[in-house]
Amino acid sequence: MPTRRTALALIVAAAAVHVRPVLAAQPVVEILAMGHWPVRKALEPVREVLARYAGRIRVVEMDIEAPDGEKRLKAVGLKGHIPIVVLIDGGKAFKRPDGRTVEFVNFPAAAGNPMGMNGQWSAADLEAALRAALGETAD
Repeated sequence: MPTRRTALALIVAAAAVHVRPVLAAQPVVEILAMGHWPVRKALEPVREVLARYAGRIRVVEMDIEAPDGEKRLKAVGLKGHIPIVVLIDGGKAFKRPDGRTVEFVNFPAAAGNPMGMNGQWSAADLEAALRAALGETAD
């Protein structure tokens, strides 16, 4: 006959196995951005990607020009006039399958961006990074 301690340990271990998937943390996506046009316009494709993952990720938005936003920007090692930073679980970089690393900093590259401002990352890069954060493989 098992002792109480042994029985309790078995119950806790069994519960941990069954509860773990439910308690898996959702990836947190932080959008640190200026709150005015042309930034809002440039973020439209980013928001479309994020909407496809609603319920599977947690999105936090912060005005990069507010004191808390400036503080967060500094905490991730950036300063200066940066209109957009997207962080996934606190990281701004993603290594693509082709080996190239992109940083989700400044404007995404997209057709129709205001004033032709294009950065070095795309909404497709963001989606690939989200899939990786969720443990999904590319199709």
